[in-house]
Amino acid sequence: MYDAVIIGAGITGTMLAKDLSRYQLKTAVLDRENDIADEATMANSAIVHTGYDPADGTLKAELNVRGARMYEQLCRDLGCKYQVNGAFIAATSPEEEAHLEILADRAKRRNIPYEWLSGDEARKEEPNLNDSVTKVLSFPTTANIYPWEVAIACAQVAVKNGTELHLNSEVTSIDKTDHGYVVHTPDHDYQTKVVINAAGVSADQICAMVSRPSFKMTPKKGEYFVIDNDVHYVKHTVFPVPSSKGKGVLAVPTVYGNTLIGPNSTYVENTVDTGSTFQGLDYVREHILRVMRTAPFNKSIRNFAGLRPSSSSSDFIIEEPEDAKNFINVASIESPGLASAPAISAYVIEHFVSHMLDLKENPDAIMTRKRPLVMAELTPEERAEKIHENPMYGRIICRCEQISEGEIVDCIHAVCGATTVKGVKKRVRPGMGRCQGGFCEPRVVEILARELNISPLEVVLDQKDSKILEEVNR
Repeated sequence: MYDAVIIGAGITGTMLAKDLSRYQLKTAVLDRENDIADEATMANSAIVHTGYDPADGTLKAELNVRGARMYEQLCRDLGCKYQVNGAFIAATSPEEEAHLEILADRAKRRNIPYEWLSGDEARKEEPNLNDSVTKVLSFPTTANIYPWEVAIACAQVAVKNGTELHLNSEVTSIDKTDHGYVVHTPDHDYQTKVVINAAGVSADQICAMVSRPSFKMTPKKGEYFVIDNDVHYVKHTVFPVPSSKGKGVLAVPTVYGNTLIGPNSTYVENTVDTGSTFQGLDYVREHILRVMRTAPFNKSIRNFAGLRPSSSSSDFIIEEPEDAKNFINVASIESPGLASAPAISAYVIEHFVSHMLDLKENPDAIMTRKRPLVMAELTPEERAEKIHENPMYGRIICRCEQISEGEIVDCIHAVCGATTVKGVKKRVRPGMGRCQGGFCEPRVVEILARELNISPLEVVLDQKDSKILEEVNR
């Protein structure tokens, strides 16, 4: 019997797993994908919003402000990248300037630092800002992270503390029992006292297995351009004034020097529809020029799309349904869900789990993670020492990002280690650079096959059936 089963290994599910691993509980995390953070957490703008945007009286407002303030220490504890670059909200009309006043008022009441800039003052800091921008509301504490890095780190902490992680474990049904629930997957059944539904775009389907759903998931697709890191396009995250559709098409400098431009916002029926479209990318091209003079699309090295776990609710859904005792929905965690994730986890434990389970501290729990070795972050002397210890650290596999064979091997053998080409890419970045794996991907396949003791024909890109190589009989 498990104390808790968490459905979903995105940022919300793994954050909860990490925090629950502090206690003497038997916990399992189930996910239908082949790796951690493979859905909404993998494809978003990676921004830690400060909390000025959500409407008063919402969970979004409360948990965004609280969560954003937790992130810097959290990333320090987990050995993850955290970059404060600030945000500019750019107005181009009197009507948009009036909306900036509303955001500034919320920020003031929520003790969020902000500054006013004229269009000319803002252009001194961001020369590519459009001449039509008349006023800017600046939020200097806005930050960026790598969301999947944080989710993987959370999962590693949880697993080291005894949590079970079961990938490729799609939940097919859930039965109520006298003592809780039985969660069914194709390969195993999990008896548990508590179920936490953090299933992202499928949260309504999971809820419907035990309860009459009070919400319906309505995923929104967002499409992006990734700009080469030799282009210094923006220093801050630059937004248009937000609308009812969302925060708009923006430019985001990432923690590794690339720039993201996007997203659009399109409702989709299919919860796995993450393909880019000509229409969506054209929308991004057009709308970024509302606030920017030009955009370096000729330096785009990749397009991608992600699904936001939006729902029929305008707020986060964190609840125990009346007809499903000890079942917790943690749903509709769309923007600012990433920024809110640490606070969402704390809120779920404080308001729900602590009333359902006896939470006794685990004296052996270790809630921190040492940052994995990154050769590019070392001094020349430190690199030389590491190469002397292990020559694999001197063999560069990814020339774009300067990733060594040793780093790839490390990530394969780490807790919650990589088993796919994309899994390696998420953990140590080969294939993230200009050539997008054109040179290094065959070597990554070789290394995965060697270290996992499998045939190269068995190595997959991402999903368990996404094989890269095929044997041809002639």
